[in-house]
Amino acid sequence: MTKKQRYEGIIRYFLDHNPNAQTELIYHTPFELLVAVILSAQCTDKRVNMVAPDLLHAFPTPERMAQTTEAEIYEYIKSVSYPNNKAHHLLAASQRIVSEYGGEVPSDYDALLSLPGVGRKTANVMVSVLWNEPRMAVDTHVFRVSNRIGLTLNSKTPYETEMELTRNIPEKYIPQAHHWLILHGRYVCTARNPKCKDCGISDFCKYYAAKMKDSDGK
Repeated sequence: MTKKQRYEGIIRYFLDHNPNAQTELIYHTPFELLVAVILSAQCTDKRVNMVAPDLLHAFPTPERMAQTTEAEIYEYIKSVSYPNNKAHHLLAASQRIVSEYGGEVPSDYDALLSLPGVGRKTANVMVSVLWNEPRMAVDTHVFRVSNRIGLTLNSKTPYETEMELTRNIPEKYIPQAHHWLILHGRYVCTARNPKCKDCGISDFCKYYAAKMKDSDGK
């Protein structure tokens, strides 16, 4: 199977079975999404969705959050991973949004990257989810699944994975593809004991083909 055939088969499957894939993070405004994505680093969406509502009820806007302290933010988010760092980033990002962008989360990619706590993954999530830009956010699920099923070959870093996926997925599908791969990794192609028997893309999966070959050889 060629790489092109693998990509085409996998994209076709997800278009048929999950055409409206979207983030599982709960948000209503760009600021709420930014807060949720910052909190989600090395943390489950489920945990973020438990923590974020109370935080955002107390500090619903960048202006309100910019006026509080790291210690106050920490009290709301102490059950997520790395709460000290995230409290620092949320406060600093809110202050930058207020001082530099008039209290509005910027839609410009480079401006987003200038915010404390915002790296490529977070910026890619923001512009793809909010403005449907063809940016591929690579988290642990996307990185693992892409390598396992054969969409990427020996990518060593999230950036390498991002570049290869972006080269091979049609631009109009890139925002959706981010969610396809995350959800597939979260519920089917799990890190340990992937559910290959329940997988709709096993016919196009490099890992599954190798697994079947090994089984036949025994």
